[in-house]
Amino acid sequence: MSEMPLTIALSKGRIYKDTLPLLAHAGIEPVDDPVTSRKLILDTNHEHIKLVVIRATDVPTYVQWGAADVGVAGKDVLMEHGSEGLYEPLDLKIARCRMMVAGKPDATYDGDHVRIASKYVHTTERFFAQRGQQVEIIKLYGAMELAPLAGLADVIVDLVESGNTLKANGLEPLEHIADISSRLIVNKASWKMKHTSINNLLEQLNEAVGENNG
Repeated sequence: MSEMPLTIALSKGRIYKDTLPLLAHAGIEPVDDPVTSRKLILDTNHEHIKLVVIRATDVPTYVQWGAADVGVAGKDVLMEHGSEGLYEPLDLKIARCRMMVAGKPDATYDGDHVRIASKYVHTTERFFAQRGQQVEIIKLYGAMELAPLAGLADVIVDLVESGNTLKANGLEPLEHIADISSRLIVNKASWKMKHTSINNLLEQLNEAVGENNG
């Protein structure tokens, strides 16, 4: 692998854990543990490769502005953020789930004056605009299932994995918006300037994804 410096942005939690085996396949392993280390930039077993572990919603911003050369971000975050300044060359097929409209089984949301709670404001707006609907979107950051129960919103737009949380609260998935998984993203300038390094990494990760999903 080329010795050009490479910074990889990952998000805390599930995506970080799921990405580690893929990076290990590419011969990249963190020396520092993000759970115990106070460092914000983590060293790896390659002196020229660093990891930054940040909030999921910040990963595209770091890559877009070149503070990181590559990153791993959920498709939900990329749909909300937009893809300006980014390439998205590989679906890593990790952290998979679905973005859904969800609500009470008898919920109706096909008319005017529909209120929708979501943290995915832009994605929700686009989806309903394609249906020819103007909707009122209430931005929430958590406990999305509470919104229909408390009368705050008619339905929600959120990620659904097993559906157990919805079911436990008397809600159900109503309409599929998108399949979500984590993607490798690359800064456009880095792709040109560090093409050999990034392409090597891309090939190794692609191989690892193939083995995991073979």
